[in-house]
Amino acid sequence: MNDKKVGNYRWTICALLFFATTVNYLDRQVLSLLKPHLEEIFGWSNSDYANIASVFQFVYAISMLFAGRIIDKLGTKKGYAWAIIIWSIGAVIHAFAIPIGQSISTVLGFMGIGVASVSIVGFMVARAVLGFGEAGNFPAAIKATAEYFPKKERSFATGFFNGGTNIGAVLAPLSVPFIAAKWGWEAAFLFIGAIGFLWLIFWYKYYDKPEDQKRLSAEELAYIKSDNDEAPVVNNEGVIEEKKVSWFKLLTYRQTWSFAVGKFMTDGVWWFFLFWLPAYLKDQYGMVDTQIMLPLAVLYSMTMVGSIGGGWFPMYFIKKGYEPYDGRMKAMLMIAVIPLVVLAAQPLGHISFWMPVLLIGVGASAHQAWSANLFTTVSDMFPKKAIGSVVGIGGMLGGLGGVVMTKLGGGLFDYYKALGHIETGYTIMFTICAVAYLVAWVMMKALVPKYKVITDL
Repeated sequence: MNDKKVGNYRWTICALLFFATTVNYLDRQVLSLLKPHLEEIFGWSNSDYANIASVFQFVYAISMLFAGRIIDKLGTKKGYAWAIIIWSIGAVIHAFAIPIGQSISTVLGFMGIGVASVSIVGFMVARAVLGFGEAGNFPAAIKATAEYFPKKERSFATGFFNGGTNIGAVLAPLSVPFIAAKWGWEAAFLFIGAIGFLWLIFWYKYYDKPEDQKRLSAEELAYIKSDNDEAPVVNNEGVIEEKKVSWFKLLTYRQTWSFAVGKFMTDGVWWFFLFWLPAYLKDQYGMVDTQIMLPLAVLYSMTMVGSIGGGWFPMYFIKKGYEPYDGRMKAMLMIAVIPLVVLAAQPLGHISFWMPVLLIGVGASAHQAWSANLFTTVSDMFPKKAIGSVVGIGGMLGGLGGVVMTKLGGGLFDYYKALGHIETGYTIMFTICAVAYLVAWVMMKALVPKYKVITDL
């Protein structure tokens, strides 16, 4: 079937997911871009910043576990809406971090508990709210993709909407420093945070379950369901219902652990690039806020190639007769080799700051290709009713991996900065980032050597 005959409304849904993910990463990156400016105002060390960033990652990680469950229970439409409302509120209240911190400090003071820094406490609270809301983005987006796309198109669709992470990462350095310079750092959080509320209008107008979607043709609905191998559960009244799946049951499957291990080993790499690259350009090359705009925009523009191309890549093997999971794993092995170029970032950095920027851009692009396929392994092997929960479990492990990377980086950078050669700290972290994907692939393959669909949930 071609799209002209079938219809392509499913791509309208994918576009909504793309824009939501763009907003998600815009909100997430404001703090890292303002880090050089805020550390001068508030006197933060690298470890202070790592603690603030780690609160976001830790809350995000724990919330991912429940977010997937909540999305499965509320349904994609309501669940996604609540997620973006909460994270947009979290993004906005960063602008009020100081009064929030002062209020908490006063309350704790009455209890005899001292607070070392009002600014750190205030930003931690804001990051916690942001992390709680943002945890709903990927479980909801993956579930919507599983609802609107047949298996053979899901990795491409996931790669497309996951490209929003790159657009958000590109738009942030082009807008945040400008807004902060013109209206102050508080305005950057306010303006960027408010964008999510606009997205809600379009989400409520255009999204419904495929079965209830009036804009979807019968031919396109049939195409979406064409490779659906899930038998519906029908109760005594003849009504289709979804059976609840327990976390403990999901944890008994190697497929769940394969996805979770892949997330734990590699999500921290992306978090590290996202949260520390502005600091890296300042620490090692002496750049100020406005100077980092172009290098970061170029770097994250490169990642769009990986996100879109990575989602398409497994189709080459699937068309040759591979099962979706087997073709995906073959593609992921090739993708896992690419980040090794990051090993050359520091050795070649003396030539120009553009060398590490471009090499890290290649590694980050490979991450996006990896991520698009990693997410899709869940819908390859699990029924739709369990997708949100499995993504939540893996997302929790991925967030905890991010906490480890962020705390490790903060400690290393402060240690080597005190010794007078902070570049050694970055060399160590870049080495970890470079080899993480090959290690993850080997572990995933050991857990699930061959494609096997879960049918007993």
